[in-house]
Amino acid sequence: MKGSRPILLVEDDMVDAMAVKRAMKDLKIRNQLDTVGDGEQALNYLRNPSTEMPCLILLDINMPRMNGIEFLKVAKTDENLRRIPVVVLTTSKEDQDKIDSFDLGVAGYMIKPADYMKMVEMVKTVDYYWTLSESALEA
Repeated sequence: MKGSRPILLVEDDMVDAMAVKRAMKDLKIRNQLDTVGDGEQALNYLRNPSTEMPCLILLDINMPRMNGIEFLKVAKTDENLRRIPVVVLTTSKEDQDKIDSFDLGVAGYMIKPADYMKMVEMVKTVDYYWTLSESALEA
């Protein structure tokens, strides 16, 4: 991703979190990756005045305590958080999860692959899209 702001990964599965982190390292994405385990922890992270706001949130749907949809319902109505772009990275292929996510303003919805090389390609796609989007905003 372009810039130096962190990326927030909201993911309860440590194997998936490590795969995203490794893919970012392999792709030489320099943004710091901060990881929290559920939507409640994400809100605490985002509302902490000493935390730098992330340039992007990568969000899982299926998590304990507060899932991704519940997180989006809160974050997208919060004046300070609603403009942070969110890309859903999930194993959920449920149509209702996709509909709810897009209704709540996500920038994208991607199914997490089991294969690491496909994970790298997915992270590369997010990086490429976001780099182009940021470039368009700066023009």
